[in-house]
Amino acid sequence: MDIYITVQGDTWDMISYKVYGTSKQIGLLMQNNFNLLDIFIFSAGTEIVVPELNEEETDDLPDWRKG
Repeated sequence: MDIYITVQGDTWDMISYKVYGTSKQIGLLMQNNFNLLDIFIFSAGTEIVVPELNEEETDDLPDWRKG
């Protein structure tokens, strides 16, 4: 599990794209950051928990993002 520190203007889909290479993992990020669900546009410095993807979740990732 990793931590992503937001920059001003980040949104859930942007964070998903930055950390996973796809915006399709928004749900996974939100499930693991339940306390932040009321935020749509982040300010700088918010810590986001970034869980590792299981094999099934990595099927849609580009090859360079697969572990």
